Amino acid sequence: MTARGTDRAADRRFAERAIGAIEADFARSADTHLIRVPLPAFPDQDLYLKDESTHVTGSLKHRLARSLFLHAFANGWLGEGTTVVEASSGSTAVSEAYFARLVGLPFVAVMPRSTAGEKIEAIRFQGGDCRFVDRPDELYAAAAAIAEETGGHYMDQFTQAERATDWRGNNNIAESIFTQMRAERHPVPDWIVVGAGTGGTSATIGRYLRYRRLPTLLALADPESSVFHRFVLRGEGTLPPGTPPCLVEGIGRPRVEPSFMPKLIDRAEAVADVESIAAARLLSGILGRRVGGSTGTNFVAALRILAGMRRAGRGGSVVSLLCDSGERYRTTYYDDGWVAARGLDLAGATAAVERAMAE
Repeated sequence: MTARGTDRAADRRFAERAIGAIEADFARSADTHLIRVPLPAFPDQDLYLKDESTHVTGSLKHRLARSLFLHAFANGWLGEGTTVVEASSGSTAVSEAYFARLVGLPFVAVMPRSTAGEKIEAIRFQGGDCRFVDRPDELYAAAAAIAEETGGHYMDQFTQAERATDWRGNNNIAESIFTQMRAERHPVPDWIVVGAGTGGTSATIGRYLRYRRLPTLLALADPESSVFHRFVLRGEGTLPPGTPPCLVEGIGRPRVEPSFMPKLIDRAEAVADVESIAAARLLSGILGRRVGGSTGTNFVAALRILAGMRRAGRGGSVVSLLCDSGERYRTTYYDDGWVAARGLDLAGATAAVERAMAE
């Protein structure tokens, strides 16, 4: 056998052991809870949040990271000693660092310098190395360059997300939602509301809805400074000059990512960053624990849809995602000084969201 053949055989044996470790980790895990959110002003409409913060790495991105690692091993991209590199705003990197540590591979995360410190700490806790760029659009090239320098593998969540997850079922997030909704008074949701970072989750849910021939519609909740809603609504693939950077981590992008599938989106809602932060704080008071900013974005978009259903005199249900815990944002969204330093009118936004919840 040639040396090249020997290397391939060793890589295959390593992949088999690694996939076994990831599958065993999954077998030890439970599904995430579906929370019904009490909204007295909506007696005939129900809102549910799929609580993805309870994954061992604390966010929705745990599912993606597991799928990305399995996808990479199945494609022969990872071998023993391969450095795994990812471009991320934080949460995906936390989850990938966990799986890299689980299978014994070095991990490097490339992130914006503005990433919440709590996420950076979580990545380093899992043994990951953090590298920083000044602008979000610098992530891709920097990650690819590090992978080239180290002889490693750039995981590239923004391209691979929609490819790595089995959208037909296999306990993906869409199948889990519909299984958990079976006993509710409106078991088939009128809408599912999601944000988009890579676009992988919206692609998985949208494909599942079509594959299962379900009447549920898919709504995109997107930061105002993101290109995704512009692309869905008007076909705009770039941001206007001078667009401020998005403050909500994990969703919203300056470019249309390869994994984003706009034709699966039935409605797109643009949400101001300050609305997202205000909504996250208000929702935290309802649930008794802090939620992240992207969950606030989802909440604002869901309230708009619920209000429309109520005006139309139509009962039904809406499902969205509790993406991660607000404990990761103690020094940002939940810090009044941080909010004030960015000139955000949190009081006005809070009043607006409170009206949406009550009227």
